[in-house]
Amino acid sequence: MELNTDTKLPASKPKWLKVKLPIGQKYTELRGLVEQYKLNTICTSGSCPNMGECWGEGTATFMILGNVCTRSCGFCGVKTGRPEQVDWDEPEKVAKSIKIMNIKHAVLTSVDRDDLKDMGSIIWVETIQAVRRMNPTTTMETLIPDFQGITDHLDRLVTAGPEVISHNMETVRRLTREVRIQAKYDRSLEVLRYLKEKGARRTKSGIMLGLGETEDEVIETLHDLKNAQVDIVTIGQYLQPSKKHLPVKEYITPDQFKKYEEIGKALGFRHIESGALVRSSYHAEKHIH
Repeated sequence: MELNTDTKLPASKPKWLKVKLPIGQKYTELRGLVEQYKLNTICTSGSCPNMGECWGEGTATFMILGNVCTRSCGFCGVKTGRPEQVDWDEPEKVAKSIKIMNIKHAVLTSVDRDDLKDMGSIIWVETIQAVRRMNPTTTMETLIPDFQGITDHLDRLVTAGPEVISHNMETVRRLTREVRIQAKYDRSLEVLRYLKEKGARRTKSGIMLGLGETEDEVIETLHDLKNAQVDIVTIGQYLQPSKKHLPVKEYITPDQFKKYEEIGKALGFRHIESGALVRSSYHAEKHIH
């Protein structure tokens, strides 16, 4: 695959990145509830291109542990700095939001909290438990940080038993130091492997394309994920959040995304989503089956 070596952001997005405006009764109802009760979803704060489709399926993503991250990844639009104190009422607030929105499948994610002794793993568990108490029929995916690979923290998540535990690789090995900075490629693989070996029902990971990776590197990452016993993989197009973030090196074509999907299927993943607008929680409700 020939790569665009120009470091400047391409002048315009290709036609396959055009997003349809979200419509439908379910979307309109949920949008109204979010605004009425001032609910915090990544769907709205991150301006996700799939918001209408996911909400129509009864799926939404919520972020816990505040909105300031202790890490400074080159691709991420979340603020970096000194986080505020943990809000121990947050688990109940999230659970109530899910109930108000009548969410069938909830995706929970968080900033990295390397400033905390438990790295936020305790409030992760309390949030899962609160959601279960208030919404007993709602299924969950937890998109977690690496917790620096500390197994005590990972064990808490496995014991809590969400239907899916996800941790994103984000990029290929060669680009990890530039894209994720404080993260490590092999540590993330080991986290995924450990979760599965300890009894996680479904494990999941995702990568972004268009940062300068080669086809061979993407395929290598898929092999690495399969060797780590990952069940579900998502592959999407990286889009630059602002001029301060890493530039897009290339817009990947639909045919190339389809090729990666076919390779993933051949490797034997339980499920793979591959497309320009695919994000970590895209079609998340399907990944539990």
